[in-house]
Amino acid sequence: MKRVVVLGSTGSIGRSALDVIGRSPSEFRIVGLSAGSNARLLEEQASLFNVDLIGMSAEPSGGIKGRHIVSGRDAAVRIVAEAGPDIVVNGISGAAGFLPSLQAVRQGAVLALANKESLVIGGSFITDEAARSGSRIIPVDSEHSAVFQCLSGESREEIRRIILTASGGPFRTRPKETFGDITPEEALNHPTWSMGSRITIDSATMMNKGLEIIEAFWLFGVDLESIEVAIHPQSIVHSMVEFRDMSVKAQMGIPDMRVPIAYALSWPRRMALSFKPLDLASMTKLEFFPPDGEKFPALKLARSAMEQPRCLPCVMNAADEVAVGGFLGRRIRFNEIMDIVRKTMDKLAGSRVDSPADLMELDTQSRKIAENMVS
Repeated sequence: MKRVVVLGSTGSIGRSALDVIGRSPSEFRIVGLSAGSNARLLEEQASLFNVDLIGMSAEPSGGIKGRHIVSGRDAAVRIVAEAGPDIVVNGISGAAGFLPSLQAVRQGAVLALANKESLVIGGSFITDEAARSGSRIIPVDSEHSAVFQCLSGESREEIRRIILTASGGPFRTRPKETFGDITPEEALNHPTWSMGSRITIDSATMMNKGLEIIEAFWLFGVDLESIEVAIHPQSIVHSMVEFRDMSVKAQMGIPDMRVPIAYALSWPRRMALSFKPLDLASMTKLEFFPPDGEKFPALKLARSAMEQPRCLPCVMNAADEVAVGGFLGRRIRFNEIMDIVRKTMDKLAGSRVDSPADLMELDTQSRKIAENMVS
């Protein structure tokens, strides 16, 4: 049985991961769970899967009976260290997922990575440690899982382009001049995916796809210029790879995160899943459009951040987290999110980062600057 730790177990990815694991109880044993502050659901999960080692980044208000509880900001890191898992599913949201990912690859565990920020803000540190320990990083994001599957049996030298698909979010056809009037409720109404609030807003601004461009750079070892984005409103083709002989592989499937999670957990084989199959006969069209860089400047911002890959992606991500929080709290308008990100990046361009500790300090500094702008 594979020993599994699920980080962010009470969130969208974590709940989906537990659903998948629960379908194959003879193949997986959960040896650790961590969450933020949802003690009630965490205790339910621990009881259901008979898990003794659990962590909470927030201090639990009451005891959770019969469990070994680790609490504090480093709870997820300590859970990974103490549990000694074969696989770590990192479903933590935001920059808080970086240090747990680093711990997982340092230990040589398979990292089933849904926390794209791990590679966005600290890709060089994560990949260097993975190479040293022999850890394998298997992406859980539907787009990167699709690319990973398309590259099975292929040589990386044969890649001409990686094409990440994007739904376009809820405002693909909305005029740019009305973006200042967008409400949080409108932005949270994603047309195809059910996700957490931050990633849903990032999908609406297309910052999510900017982060994915950077993540693909670290995962697949191709030039940034070889990574493109195509708007695909139906969300059926999850991504594509074009090879130097001009042939294209595409991975298709229902828009359900349990599918890439199952692939990451069971790789190199596939797990049997009893979901509703993809009904090709019902599809009248599959559309693809180029992204509108004027309406969605996040894509250009992400590419410019990679001019200083150890510094600016961290700043960009931290500022975006703060700005998205400001928008959800109705303190700034939707069209001000990218302005705050850009200005924070300008202020901290050229910052020196030589270690993970430097990176975390830069993250803190970026948040303070962005918060001052939001306030």
